[in-house]
Amino acid sequence: MAESLTTHQSAGERSRQTILETAARLATVEGLDGLTIGKLAEAVGMSKSGLYAHFKSKEDLQLATIAMAREIFDREVTDPGQSAAPGATRVLALCDAFLAHVEDGVYPGGCFFVAAAAEMNARPGEIRDHIAQFVAEWLGAIATAVEQARELGEIEPQVEPGQLAFEINALLSAANLAYPLFGDPTVLHVARKAIAERLDTPADEATRGPIS
Repeated sequence: MAESLTTHQSAGERSRQTILETAARLATVEGLDGLTIGKLAEAVGMSKSGLYAHFKSKEDLQLATIAMAREIFDREVTDPGQSAAPGATRVLALCDAFLAHVEDGVYPGGCFFVAAAAEMNARPGEIRDHIAQFVAEWLGAIATAVEQARELGEIEPQVEPGQLAFEINALLSAANLAYPLFGDPTVLHVARKAIAERLDTPADEATRGPIS
């Protein structure tokens, strides 16, 4: 009986994960506000009543989707980037992982959080607060890596980490918007080259190598 219950719970958890992964992809096309129980039910091939067993409201669904998107971003971008050696190598690795997850089509509309930030930036509330917190932490991760590069003498001492992190994130966001629009990987190369030049670091020092 206990084994049967555990199996049932595991199946339920897998089902919820699949639903939320689909919701995150759908949100980059429809927007978080356009993410409804009805549209998601159609996308995953479930009934609305079946989805209501997982999510009691639209906001509940949105918050769960943001949490799943963050889990995916950590797995695809933050964790690989942070595993690189401290300093300029880590800055480039974080950027390279970000651009790779855009090019690999993890989401059809580009980075989930770039899309969500653009959609929610003028809509106060809990959804916006979660998105803002993520963006602040992402900028902080880049700034910390920049600061380490400065301490290691890899970039000029007068460089302000927060300023450079903002500029780097702006280049990543621009590439993220342009790539789904034009489908041209050149924009990813351009962003990566600009970031490497801003760090005064050879562009072939990233862990993944050139984006194809």
